Amino acid sequence: MPSQEQILDALKQVKFPGLSRDIVSFGFVHDVRVDGGNVAFTIRFQTENPNAGTQIAKDAEAAVRKVEGVRDVKVSVDVAPRTGAATTTGGQRGILEGVKYKIAVASGKGGVGKSTVSTNLALSLRSLGFSVGLLDADIYGPSQQMMLGITGRPQIDETDEKIMPMENHGVKTMSLGLITEPDTPVIWRGPMVMKALDQFLTDVKWGELDFMVIDLPPGTGDAQLTLTQKVPLTGAIVVTTPQDVALIDARKGLAMFRKVNVPLLGIIENMSYYICKHCGEREEIFGHGGGRRTAEMLGVPFLGEVPIDPKVVVGGDTGEPIVVLDPSSAAAAAFREVARQIVAQVESGMPGHTHGHQHHEHEHAHTH
Repeated sequence: MPSQEQILDALKQVKFPGLSRDIVSFGFVHDVRVDGGNVAFTIRFQTENPNAGTQIAKDAEAAVRKVEGVRDVKVSVDVAPRTGAATTTGGQRGILEGVKYKIAVASGKGGVGKSTVSTNLALSLRSLGFSVGLLDADIYGPSQQMMLGITGRPQIDETDEKIMPMENHGVKTMSLGLITEPDTPVIWRGPMVMKALDQFLTDVKWGELDFMVIDLPPGTGDAQLTLTQKVPLTGAIVVTTPQDVALIDARKGLAMFRKVNVPLLGIIENMSYYICKHCGEREEIFGHGGGRRTAEMLGVPFLGEVPIDPKVVVGGDTGEPIVVLDPSSAAAAAFREVARQIVAQVESGMPGHTHGHQHHEHEHAHTH
């Protein structure tokens, strides 16, 4: 008799069309039932690719039939269009409709450098030739305006009364830090937070963009879940540090995205190691390899290790993030590599991508 484990192992061979990730690690396989030689399961996910469901069902059935003892396979496919949760009422345009790829950057807890990763990732995507926006949804600790070196207040477009995003280093951004007084703590209740986020999504004139990097608040509470339901996310990245404690929190973040069917693009390990500026030795202050081990254990890609570099802190404080301040540094190279991996994942798995951008990416890959 085939076991449930054998069926899941077989389904791990089934890749999402165009991606190197399997449907089990994406969290798309549900309700696996084995009754003697009869096997039934459901594949549930959201996508903008209308043919993905048919292809996956065919591949999944073929993979399971190869398992010894399987006589009959029943596959149910439940595919929801990604636009469903994102269209607003009253006939308005869908949320962030002009943005091709929407990437959420999350962490299970604070203090792991999630905002630093978001900023440098947005700038790295920009350096690959894409148009990029950075939405600072970290309502309680908005910091993107400082990291990008933006001062002043956003303007309102008189024609449609939309808020114009601010821009620096070629990245459009909107942050609560641009409209609240500095040094004033944000003590808001949940509904007020959601109202502010709604405004950032619907009342800001983002225009047409290739990528939107969304810096989520740390943790896995209501604000994060509501945002993941409101915005049709292309995928999510979880930022962690090497310690075990941080990794337990990272797992919570990953579980949250699986629950709401958002594809996981991978884990980034920040503050991974330190290169001594005197002797050049690599010192692993917080232990080593935790992020990679967690990624392997959970079946998600490991996007890379970003070293500790005092310039990362200096750049964040002065509005010159490390990829701008010191492009030749190991930290900047790590961020560029993460950006390249994300581009490869989303462009191979999504319909309607332009080959020009992929070409761009390879050109840049050789120049760094």
